[in-house]
Amino acid sequence: MTVDHHAAIERIEAKRGFGRHATVYVAGNFLLVAIWAITSRGYFWPIWPMLGWGVGLGMNYWSVFLRKPISDDEIRRELEKGR
Repeated sequence: MTVDHHAAIERIEAKRGFGRHATVYVAGNFLLVAIWAITSRGYFWPIWPMLGWGVGLGMNYWSVFLRKPISDDEIRRELEKGR
């Protein structure tokens, strides 16, 4: 494999980007809980945005990890974009 081939695989994995999505999800949830804790400690309303965003995170997880592996066609398309 060439350097370009490895770079194309890395770009494909970055586009799928689950790690960044998960990090932002956790940070956003901390922010929501902090707002809830500062403003009121009654009904835990942050659960609703957390669940909604969690569904999106689950769908991203599904597409990144449970989907077919990176195919040669994807690599070839990415190499052609880089030219």
